[in-house]
Amino acid sequence: MAAQSDLTVSEDEVLVERRDGVQIITLNRPRAKNAVNANVAKAVAAAVDELDADDELRAGVLTGAGGAFSAGMDLKAFLNGERPSVPGRGFCGITQAPPRKPMIAAVEGWALAGGFEVMLACDLVVAGRSARFGVPEVKRSLVAAAGGALELANRVPRALALEMLLTGDPIDAARAEAAGLVNRVVDDGTALDVACELAARIAGNGPLGVAASKRIVLESPGWGEDRWARHDEIVAPVMSSEDAREGATAFAEKRDPVWRGR
Repeated sequence: MAAQSDLTVSEDEVLVERRDGVQIITLNRPRAKNAVNANVAKAVAAAVDELDADDELRAGVLTGAGGAFSAGMDLKAFLNGERPSVPGRGFCGITQAPPRKPMIAAVEGWALAGGFEVMLACDLVVAGRSARFGVPEVKRSLVAAAGGALELANRVPRALALEMLLTGDPIDAARAEAAGLVNRVVDDGTALDVACELAARIAGNGPLGVAASKRIVLESPGWGEDRWARHDEIVAPVMSSEDAREGATAFAEKRDPVWRGR
């Protein structure tokens, strides 16, 4: 059952729905190219809380309405005093505190500036062929401070990260895929459907194994000589779980497993 959040959710500017264990979060400000304001940040944070708290949800998809992912911060709202972030959660309520469960970005059109950094907070990316990705902050003597400068070199080769950050010029979907930033490039208009299919494949797997696998990938770069001990601390409870026994039993009985998350 989902935990209650104290964050105010805007039903109009962020849409949240479910499809067979997958949560879909849609930034719904198409006239503003899905630029992020304070309401959007709070709503996304609340949706992420629901994703992590609800055992019936196994994976998430984040997308934008109207043929664009997000153009970043809503500058008009910013000039009016709004801050499009949540304390402890970062820009759009997600860049500093991504969900524990897998999140897939479904990108059509532009993922620009803060919108690009929101995409970086996701684990996988499905992009339409005409999608474009960029961090143009230096063109205004700014820094990609919501994770672009900090995380981009962890996702693409250092030379490409520096090129994007120092020139501010965007790259297309084909180059992003070649660099490993994008998992799949698909026909325009199909990114959400393909992302949902990918999320459904994840959702069909054992939730304990999925969570442990993501945790190891994200945390292990900072581990030292004790990395195997820390690895085993995460893995051991999964290997001895009811779900692990169910997975083996279902395989032997040639049936679909029934996961209980324990």
